[in-house]
Amino acid sequence: MQRSAAMAIVGLIIITCMLMVPAMPAAAKTVVIKLATLAPEGSSWIETFNSIDAEIQQKTNGQVRCKFYAGGVLGDEKDMLRKMHIGQIHAAALTSAGLSAIFSEMDVFQIPFLFETHDEVDFVLTEMDAFFRNGFDKKNYVLLGWSEAGFVRLMSTKPIATIADLRKVKVWTWEDAPMTKAIFDEANVSAIPLSVPDVLVGLQTGLVDVVYAPPTGAISLQWFTKTQYMTDVNLLYLIGAVVIKKNVFNKISPAHQKILIEVWHRQMSQLKQKIRKENQEAIQVMVKQGIKIISPSPDQVAEYKKVSAKAMQRLEGETFSKKIRDEVSAKLKAYRKNNQ
Repeated sequence: MQRSAAMAIVGLIIITCMLMVPAMPAAAKTVVIKLATLAPEGSSWIETFNSIDAEIQQKTNGQVRCKFYAGGVLGDEKDMLRKMHIGQIHAAALTSAGLSAIFSEMDVFQIPFLFETHDEVDFVLTEMDAFFRNGFDKKNYVLLGWSEAGFVRLMSTKPIATIADLRKVKVWTWEDAPMTKAIFDEANVSAIPLSVPDVLVGLQTGLVDVVYAPPTGAISLQWFTKTQYMTDVNLLYLIGAVVIKKNVFNKISPAHQKILIEVWHRQMSQLKQKIRKENQEAIQVMVKQGIKIISPSPDQVAEYKKVSAKAMQRLEGETFSKKIRDEVSAKLKAYRKNNQ
């Protein structure tokens, strides 16, 4: 009897001690960020993304990592936006066309001939970074980092110097870029809408004769292999950025959020400088491959600018606001005055 009582007391002590030991914390769940991009495998964009993923995994002990869908395998930017909306993916690398679908004021970056140099771009973006970030935040997105594709030029199967030349050929227009369509409408140019992944086939089949892209884009997408000419006019600056849905970002711990922001910002800034160098090198590569450079006269360039300005007047207020355009213009004017 005494032995039974003693055993009962020992058992009670063991159970009590077990209850007093704090439970082991559950293993932290890994957050996998699914990110889509039009950038093809092998491009500097994907190389940078892989580097970002490796650094993030190392600094978060594998608790945050990225999974990339490159080369437009999930569709064009409008498809990426739809898939982010339904939660199929969590983030995307977008150009101004896709970014403006989230925050319409980003359309200001699609104004042709707005910027003349990279320094002007950097100045305006630095001055207005908080404004744009806040705009995305209100739309439930977090901007992870800025980059760019660069200044856009015409690539064609026939020499293009004037708007009259454009009216004689089949011109591609990105179906996700209504501002470009407005410019072509103003110029009375018949444009054929295609998604970016379909453009190469369009060139191969003769569906289109003229496309437009930054030099590195023309090479990485292989468009230059189906064209013979490049028009030496920087039509517009193509900004790029990576955004993530805020509800996914909020699943990440505050400490890891800081790591995510810092790594993306730093490496995307480095990518921007790399792309600028590559765009210059890409032109040289294409010339060596037989691409001929067409240089419009100042009067012909002025005609492009005149048509674009008329189109932008019609669009002002429908996409970007007059206020934001005036603010950007004022900053550019001040910058140019101080850097003459």
